[in-house]
This record gives sequence, structure tokens and C-alpha cells, in this order.
Amino acid sequence: MAKFYITTPLYYLNGNPHIGHASATIAADVISRWHRMRGDDVFFVTGSDEHGEKNQKAAEQLKKDPQAYVDGLVETWKKAWGSLDISYDDFIRTSEKRHEAAVPDFLARLKKAGDIYKGFYEGWYCVHDETFITDTQLRDGKCPECGRAVTRVKEESYFFKLGRYQDLLLGLYAKNPSFLSPSYRADEVKNRVRGGLKDLSITRPSLVWGIPFPGDSKHTVYVWVEALLGYMTVLGWPGKGRFGEFWPADVHLVGKEINWFHTVIWPAMLMSADIPIPRKVFAHGWWTVDGKKMSKSVGNVIDPIKISKAYGVDAFRYFLIREKPLGEDGDFSEAALKARINGELVADLGNLVYRVLSLAERFDGNIEGTPELDKHLDIKRIDALMLELDLFGALNEIWAFVREANRYVNEKEPWKLQGDALGNVLYNLLEACRVISIMIGPFMPSTSAKMRSQLGVGQGYLKDCRFGKFDGKPKKGSYLFTKIEN
Repeated sequence: MAKFYITTPLYYLNGNPHIGHASATIAADVISRWHRMRGDDVFFVTGSDEHGEKNQKAAEQLKKDPQAYVDGLVETWKKAWGSLDISYDDFIRTSEKRHEAAVPDFLARLKKAGDIYKGFYEGWYCVHDETFITDTQLRDGKCPECGRAVTRVKEESYFFKLGRYQDLLLGLYAKNPSFLSPSYRADEVKNRVRGGLKDLSITRPSLVWGIPFPGDSKHTVYVWVEALLGYMTVLGWPGKGRFGEFWPADVHLVGKEINWFHTVIWPAMLMSADIPIPRKVFAHGWWTVDGKKMSKSVGNVIDPIKISKAYGVDAFRYFLIREKPLGEDGDFSEAALKARINGELVADLGNLVYRVLSLAERFDGNIEGTPELDKHLDIKRIDALMLELDLFGALNEIWAFVREANRYVNEKEPWKLQGDALGNVLYNLLEACRVISIMIGPFMPSTSAKMRSQLGVGQGYLKDCRFGKFDGKPKKGSYLFTKIEN
């Protein structure tokens, strides 16, 4: 069995999950489920980044202990992922002992490599993004990512010699081009690295809510240093655990706003610590809402739980993958969601399955014949697209086959046929539905299970996505999806 290790970001807990968090986590879940369907040994990790000044201040405002504050938020996120049918294997919290205990070991490795020294940091700091910002990065005097006001700080700090790794990083990008994915985001990172790397401040003084810097308790480890280690500590690093099985990670799926930390700071620290580099960092795009940037002040932040309750979890999962390529930005609107449900889930897939099962349930002959529809199915191409993380392209290919099956129904007019002729058409349509039920499983797991139940077949794997003998027991059930009326 091939090993496959994928992670979402360790989400910073400063509120409830929104559509951007849900989209990334669902995408990682789809990828994980596809690899399991291929027969791979998969480890899928998500989690929470919990330390830092922002959460410390939020807890103080609520007159709560920071640990109690993040404990409450974590439960909300875990319930959200449960309701969206996320099949993660582990959830790592940066406030867990298994994580905190490993951080000093990692820093000791950086120090042994001669890459840590003490000095003073003077510059801008964004509390919201927990990010140090240079003068050239400022946009109208504000944080380039969140647009909030920044704070000028001058403080004692320990530094990591990031500048030492400029050439090594450029060598990494040249040797492994897919490390920077999608490819159109690579030049931005490369050009910034070529422009020169300044050493990184890796501690904050007098910050209570964080991991103490080993050997100097007056300093707390910078969140963007210790949080990244969660991808390894969840595997049991530096102990035995499962680190030897699954590291290096095959895919870090991250938002484009944190691509720098994962493609520059993270690999540089791993090089210093003499630990293998992850194989790929894939930066996904953002969602706007009805053409506008999501904002709490505007009041257009989409709650994925409310939307999925209103329209169905599988319909929501399908929409997020079907509406835009993973690496690109896209726009969410309820009108677009309704259109996808009515036009594709109801009219295409639901109508196909209901028509086929209605005919098959009444047929008392032999359901067998010659494969005719399978020539329209290119499972190797679909699999290749999934391995390239082109979920959008793969789902387009799957849906092309769904529509081809509907075309076959209209062309053959099975309601006019009898005997072996009808048996042959039903064979092709039932096998098509069985294969479709397998292929949509990673995207819409509940719908896949319902289809298999109505077809009377067991769970299939990618190797089963070919026409053979149909040995199911079809029984028409309820419609897979219900049309959304205005």
C-alpha cells in the first residue's frame, strides 16, 4: 500500500469556521477519500493553531483563561467538521502536551546548526495575522493581508538565520517544481526569495499565552514557528509514533495568504533541523460572496453549517468543488448553489438514477448485455486529474459521464423496449450508475451510499470502476435530491 499524508492548515482559532475554512477542509477530505479508494494507506490531519497575542487578548476581554477560551472554540470546529462529513484521522492542537513537549527539541536542532542568535527586532507587527511586516510590505500603512492597523514594536528577540537558506530554497524549487503548487503561484515566491531574505524573529517577550523559549523563559516562541511543527508532532515526532511511516507530507493544503510561511520559512527550518521537506505545498484560492470580499463588518460571512443544513451537506460539498478550480478564487452565492442543485444534482444525477431504477425494478428478465457506455468513461484521466489535485477537472469529467448516461437513456428509449434488448440497455445503465456511485463517493459520501443501497451493491474501489457483471438488486427508493423552489 502506498502511503499518503495530507494536511489542512492548523486553523487559527479566532472565531467559528467560515466558508473558506470549510472549502479547504472539504477539498482535503475529497483528496483523502480518493486515495483511500485507490487502496492507499492515508493519514489526513487537520487541527488548530491556538497560541499568540490575538487569542490572549480575546480571552482577556471575555475574562477567560486562554486555555478555556480555545477549548470552547475547538469543540465548535470539531462539531463543524463532523457535520460536514470530514473524515480526518487526527486533530492536532498546538496547546496539547504532545505538541508543546516537542518544540524545545526542534529549536535545539536549529541552535545546534548555528542558526539561532539573540538580537533586537524593530518593525511592524500585525496582531490579527500574528505576522511581522516590513516597510515595503505595508499597504497604505496597514497590513497587506487583512488591511488592519499594525503596531510598531522594538523588542529583544531570538532570530533564525533565514537569510542563510536563500540559495538552498531556490535549489529546492528548481529540483522539485511541484513543491510550489499550483505552478502559477511559484514566480511570486521565487522572486521574493531572490530579492533577499531577512533573518526571522522567532520569539516574543512577555507574551503569556505561548510556549516558553527553552533556556530563556522571558521569551515565548513565535506562533508561526511552533505551529508549523504540528504537522510532525501529530505523527509523534520526535518519538517513534507514525512519523517514520508518513513523513514527509505529500500535500500541505494551505490558503494563499499563508503560502510564504509554508514554502519559505517551513522548508528553511526543516533544512536547518536536517528533516526531509514536504513534497508539495498547494495554495488554494479565496471565496468572495456575491462578488464582495467576506467581512464581519459587512455581515456577509458565510456560515457553512447553516448553508449545509439548508441545502444539504453533499450538495454544499459538491458546489464548493464544482464551482471553481481549487487554486483559484471564486464567488459564492445562494443563487449559484440552487442552480447547481437543480440543474446538475436533481436534473442530471437524480433524474438518471430514478429513471433507471424505476425501469429496473419492474423488469423481470436478465440484466446482462454488451458494454456500450463504458467507452465514454476515462477513469485513468479522472484519476490523473485527482492526483494533480485538479478536483474541479475530475468532477467535470465525472459529470460528462453522468450526462452521457442520460443521453443514452434518451437515445435508446428503454420504456419502448422488451426482453433482451431492454436487458442490455438496463445492464449498461445500471453499471454506469454503479461506477458513478463509486466515483462520486469522495465528493458526496452520503449520496454515494444511498445510490449503492438503491442499486443493491456493495462499496467499490477505483479498481471496480469498469463494466463487468451487474450483480446488484435494484430497488427504487426516494429521489437523491429535491428541487429547490424559489
